[in-house]
Amino acid sequence: MAPIDLAGKPICITGASSGIGRAAALACARAGMPVVLSARRTDELHAAADEIRAAGGRAETVVADVSQDGSGDEIVARCIESYGSVYAVFANAGFGYESAHHESTAEQVRAIFETNLFGTLRLIDAALPSLIKQRAGHVMVCSSCLSVVPTPYYWSYTATKAAQHHLASAQRYELREHGVRVSSVHPIGTNTEFYDEARRRSARARFLGRPGARHAQSPERVARAVVAGLRRPRPEIWTHAGARVAFNLASLTPRLRDAVLRRVASRRTG
Repeated sequence: MAPIDLAGKPICITGASSGIGRAAALACARAGMPVVLSARRTDELHAAADEIRAAGGRAETVVADVSQDGSGDEIVARCIESYGSVYAVFANAGFGYESAHHESTAEQVRAIFETNLFGTLRLIDAALPSLIKQRAGHVMVCSSCLSVVPTPYYWSYTATKAAQHHLASAQRYELREHGVRVSSVHPIGTNTEFYDEARRRSARARFLGRPGARHAQSPERVARAVVAGLRRPRPEIWTHAGARVAFNLASLTPRLRDAVLRRVASRRTG
């Protein structure tokens, strides 16, 4: 199949003030896509949009918290109002924290699901009527390499990432007849503010150093994979081939997976 020409095809991106979301917005704009960037932090969001405009791209901003009802409607409405349509959404906003289940509060758990999972749904649900009506478009969800491996002390984060993965996998078949493509994105550890935010939210953080230089990836690498996946749609976008093999193998070999996770858990509690 010939690659899709992305020029003039509008995209909405959440969590776009920093990290993967910001890098993806810049990369999509360079590919010719008009972009609606959304996040909670006003100054950082406007700075990202200004950088796109300075390079000749088109950018609009919506300051919004995806954990709140109506946020997706506002983002998609701005896209249609500004550009006449919406072609793609990249549900990227999310956070994590370190905590055993018995040390977590119900409020913490609800908050991470409201942002990571329901925030994803709010954006997708707002866009789907337009995508289905025009029988074209692309739904993209930022999951994680950990979506296939339950992880001690990060169970709430990995649970939301698994739910996003399941959502994208199911919608891929549900929306196929409507001409809408669906992809899940599975980054490995990425050099972003995720770790700083996770440390802030964690009462006792033991694992929360930034990923080592040998295996960390840049947000720009993830952004390039996102644009490549928009041009040539595929079901799952893994940003590291070795990680895809290793994590999926772990899901198929419970004994090996459990042995590794026992070591991870003991390193934290030891």
